[in-house]
Amino acid sequence: MITVRGSVDNPLGAKDAFAFLSSFENTPQWDPGTPVVEKLSSGPVAVGHRYHAQAQFNGKRQPIEYEVVELSDRHMKLRGDHRKFVVYDSIDVHTRMRGSQVTYTAEFSLKGPAKLIEPLLKPVFMRLRDPAVNGLQRRLDSLASTRPGTPDR
Repeated sequence: MITVRGSVDNPLGAKDAFAFLSSFENTPQWDPGTPVVEKLSSGPVAVGHRYHAQAQFNGKRQPIEYEVVELSDRHMKLRGDHRKFVVYDSIDVHTRMRGSQVTYTAEFSLKGPAKLIEPLLKPVFMRLRDPAVNGLQRRLDSLASTRPGTPDR
């Protein structure tokens, strides 16, 4: 398994940060590696909700079908299925004195013969991290600047 993880501290309250991020269709607003996410299920986010995403990988758009598999107050986990890998994306939000900390984790398991060379492919997947983390920081900071008052707990 290849794990890509990043955390950002930001002035947005935990409740608002999680509300934004748990609407997984907002991902293109902060992750340049995922330019398209379409919500396929209706209503508020819930376990079992499905999304169609297109991830930019090695210069090509790759379709990934996601399903929400875990959802609680400040945690969401989705399972993404691609023809060459399975990915589990997790979003965890924690309250801080001034705002929140968001941790985004993607765990990739390659399928088929590529599984044998998974350790060699780790640097390719790690290149996805910094643009996503930087985009997440910018977007959450931007959202915080438009919200009046103090951060929620």
